Amino acid sequence: MSSRGGYGGAGRDGGGGRRSDQSSGPAAWPALQSSGVRGGRGRGNAGRGNAAPVASSSSSPPSGAVSGVIGAGDVASSSSVREKPKASGSSDSGSSLGQELAEKVQITTAPPSSSKAVTFPVRPGFGKLGKKVTIRANHFLVQVADRDLYHYDVSITPEVISKKVNRDVMTTLVKTYGESHMGKKIPAYDGRKSLYTAGPLPFESKEFVVDLNGKKPTASSKRDRKFKVAIKLASRPDLHQLQEFLRRKQRCSIRDHPSFGCCIQDLPSQKYVSVGRSFFDPSLGRRGELADGVEYWSGYFQSLRLTQMGLSLNIDVSARSFYEPILVTEFIGKYLNLRDFSRPLRDSDRVKVKKALKSLKVELAQFDFARSTKVSGISSCPISELRFTLEDNTQKTVVQYFAEKFNYRVKYPALPAIQSGSDSRPAYFPMEFCRIAEGQRYTKKLNERQVTALLRATCQRPEIRENSIKGMVKNNKYNEIDLVRKEFGMSVTDQLATVEARVLPPPLLKYHESGREKMVNPRLGQWNMIDKKMINGAIVASWTCVSFSTRIDRNLPQEFCKQLIDMCVSKGMQFNPQPAIPFISCQPQRIEEALCDIHKRAPGLQMLIVILPDVTGSYGKIKRICETELGIVSQCCQPNQVRKLNKQYMENVALKINVKTGGRNTVLDDAIRRRIPLISDRPTIIFGADVTHPQPGEDSSPSIAAVVASMDWPEITKYRGLVSAQTHREEIIEDLYKLVQDPQRGPVHSGMIREHLIAFRRATGQKPQRIIFYRDGVSEGQFSQVLLHEMIAIRKACASLEERYLPPVTFVVVQKRHHTRLFPAQHGNRETTDKSGNIQPGTVVDTKICHPTEFDFYLNSHAGIQGTSRPAHYHVLVDENGFTADALQMLTNNLCYTFARCTRSVSIVPPAYYAHLAAFRARYYMESENSDGGSSRSRNTTASTSAVVSLLPATKDNVKDVMFYC
Repeated sequence: MSSRGGYGGAGRDGGGGRRSDQSSGPAAWPALQSSGVRGGRGRGNAGRGNAAPVASSSSSPPSGAVSGVIGAGDVASSSSVREKPKASGSSDSGSSLGQELAEKVQITTAPPSSSKAVTFPVRPGFGKLGKKVTIRANHFLVQVADRDLYHYDVSITPEVISKKVNRDVMTTLVKTYGESHMGKKIPAYDGRKSLYTAGPLPFESKEFVVDLNGKKPTASSKRDRKFKVAIKLASRPDLHQLQEFLRRKQRCSIRDHPSFGCCIQDLPSQKYVSVGRSFFDPSLGRRGELADGVEYWSGYFQSLRLTQMGLSLNIDVSARSFYEPILVTEFIGKYLNLRDFSRPLRDSDRVKVKKALKSLKVELAQFDFARSTKVSGISSCPISELRFTLEDNTQKTVVQYFAEKFNYRVKYPALPAIQSGSDSRPAYFPMEFCRIAEGQRYTKKLNERQVTALLRATCQRPEIRENSIKGMVKNNKYNEIDLVRKEFGMSVTDQLATVEARVLPPPLLKYHESGREKMVNPRLGQWNMIDKKMINGAIVASWTCVSFSTRIDRNLPQEFCKQLIDMCVSKGMQFNPQPAIPFISCQPQRIEEALCDIHKRAPGLQMLIVILPDVTGSYGKIKRICETELGIVSQCCQPNQVRKLNKQYMENVALKINVKTGGRNTVLDDAIRRRIPLISDRPTIIFGADVTHPQPGEDSSPSIAAVVASMDWPEITKYRGLVSAQTHREEIIEDLYKLVQDPQRGPVHSGMIREHLIAFRRATGQKPQRIIFYRDGVSEGQFSQVLLHEMIAIRKACASLEERYLPPVTFVVVQKRHHTRLFPAQHGNRETTDKSGNIQPGTVVDTKICHPTEFDFYLNSHAGIQGTSRPAHYHVLVDENGFTADALQMLTNNLCYTFARCTRSVSIVPPAYYAHLAAFRARYYMESENSDGGSSRSRNTTASTSAVVSLLPATKDNVKDVMFYC
């Protein structure tokens, strides 16, 4: 085993890696040449692309190698790549070699034109390991009759953004012209540009006039609601292609046959509030208050999928937050927890209300709530002070106008007025005159109270959820819908799919030899630390504690830290009992001052224990200062937990402190014994990557990408983390590899993949010879683009380090935001379920409900706690390492038992989980940096994003080399 706290693998020296001149191959890695080797935990600059501009023999892979790997579905091994030998030259910035590499290794921002031609690996066979079980899945078989399908383009003039208005137009058109001009066809309409029919319409192109003036008018719009609708034949979808695909004789996608999905979605889109492929209405189930003027509606999700059993309808129950349909004054009272409307709102409260109400539709009392208008803002002064100019150039207050025009006395003259219309021609209404229209989604981030209320209201155990899904299918009566049954010849079974699954065995976990229990075989996805010691306990020589809580006893921090240190020592850590400097108690208003003082008085501090303020909101600021300004690794503790002096809490905190200071908690026994297929036989680096996006409404905030990578082959438990801000809502990770031209140094390589590869070499003394890349947060529609861009970036990062350095890559997408749920065949059977009534941890499915030809599987790797467990879906987009189904499924499941923060298996593979945590940590940095004190942000995303991206502070080198994000 490696030394305590070290990054090296078994039998290696504790120096953190060999020097670069010991590397094999014709070229040395540039950052190693300039940086040398660090001692201890191998901390220090791990290569940000500025150590040495260009290696003398670096080269990029030939362009055909990358496109061949991804485009043809056939993978080329690194040994098959050959390039012409290059003359040796100097690595100075002016060298011709540097210029050549700069031209060859470029990342384009536009997606490759060949993204549609991307094909993914064929399934290498089905898994066989594990205990066979039968389960049910919320997939319902769909039979499709042989019909001639027709696709028509729809153009509505004037153009309308709202899908609901478009559907109203089309519904009116079919009612008006259905018999006379459309051959009595019932079309399926997607609400945008596409119309589908079973059989041809009596024309190839025709224009109609549709009048919606009979519909409910709005107060702010007096325009004539007449539309011209042009319908033109576009194509004839090939149903034979779909049938051949289901027989595994041809490749295709459900996106190639949108007519069926459009058919299934058409009627509920007219009846209910639609959100993507989900539908909500109080009639579909429960409706209840969440808090602060927000309520939830029940509903359901449905999506057609191509699976091994045929065309499948995936149906799940769902819930969504909506604004309560109440008077605006009542909403403000709940939203601000305000009862007294006799005083004007504070500026900060007025801004909050403006952001909450903007763009909402409100119904007006003077028209008995029969007319509505859209809120464009609220007045900056109370309505009693608000004046406007009449046509005769005289001025009048809004209060006077409503008294004279409607004989109405404004109840709350101190409140602002609701504004609709434009700034040049505004219309004002008293707040108590306006009622929020029903059915408007609340798209902002829910607060803790609202989340708790939503979970309490919607959390369902497996048996209840399965029955709810069955009830929803029965209520929808798919086979009685004329459009579905008669027109398109579709029928939907009412029975959940029965699926053959397997329960994989849990891995054997290794703990330290000095503990009474040296091995543990987890049962039902969980175990404990009783009689066990960490496999590599870190050595903490320098630490202290600071308390920002004003409500805990003065002597409590000393007692808490004493018991916490005792726990750390009992679990195998070496912890200096004496703090580097005396404990500090400080007011929450002086956080930055206190942290800087600690850093000045105790340089080289390994761990800072922070007792958080009693009021929430300071965590992000503390982490930003510690990790990006001072280089301090910290462990924050809630004051209410500190008061309890709970042993279980301290044990959990000890696990986190150990990995934050360079230790390991546990290791897979198979990793120690070198028995993991395609991992243990040669140095392998495992990456996890994720992108998190700002919450809705934050149009100027960047997205945050995070990439973590294992640094301790063969143990594969320590993950170094890097983060990067990028373009707003961009899913492709932009900073995997970059080549920039520096005026002084010439071409400079950088990027997160390159930096991690160099750090791995420094930590282990070896170059990675295999890459496993777990990518979180990618939807199926983005597979091709993400793969093309990110695989090319990985290739270029490798090639920038060494000529012909192309380690084989396995690229796996991890999906949690899907609606497949797996249920035990027999509820209540303890032999096939866990304590929560869910299927057992380790349950894997790669048949029936999975892709007909591609390499994917569902894995329920964790034990349920409450509600119905959601399995993770893994889809392999590239596999140059040649994993079998069993090898990849076992590896993924076993890794889920190595998560550092708890003694439970987790629901997604830890590298992806860690990347998610790291990205959220960086979001705290950004929120702390860009706190606007309640002022509204710019909506010019193009102009503002680049400026905001530059504000993401860099994590200090000594921090990012440990698992600081845990």
